[in-house]
Amino acid sequence: MNKIILIGYMGCGKSTIASKLAKRLKITSFDLDELIENEMELSIVEIFSKKGEIYFRKIEHEIFKNSILNDEDFVISTGGGTPCYSNNHLLLKSEKVISIYLQASIDTLYNRLLEEKTQRPVIADIPLKELKEFIAQHLFERSYFYNQATYTVTVDSKSPDEIVNEIFYLLI
Repeated sequence: MNKIILIGYMGCGKSTIASKLAKRLKITSFDLDELIENEMELSIVEIFSKKGEIYFRKIEHEIFKNSILNDEDFVISTGGGTPCYSNNHLLLKSEKVISIYLQASIDTLYNRLLEEKTQRPVIADIPLKELKEFIAQHLFERSYFYNQATYTVTVDSKSPDEIVNEIFYLLI
């Protein structure tokens, strides 16, 4: 078994898929944001507001790197920006790492993020009329990093179970 890293834009379903996939594989799952919150004893929103994004990205890198170096097999869901900072995309190429880009369309992301906008520090202050353009721009900027993944799985119009099945069959 290996470390399975789920990457993709916020709202693509990384946390949900990580949990379901880990159960299917009978290994542990982690959410990188939860690891950060536990380590810092602050929510992601609080870290962004009190310490700033640069501080957050530094802590995120350290915890992500330490997770990859761990001997345990697991599935981990990362933050949407994780592979885009601190050369984290290079960690996706580490030995015994399989990375999976959960690719969602702009419309899918927009519709999902509308419901969670206030809980997402990166988009919380973006006016609604600008959100779709913001997502499109971000996806364009991040596409190089997301495309470093071992596999890409499109999530549009698929249930979590269908996505987990698709990933499972890629891994066996």
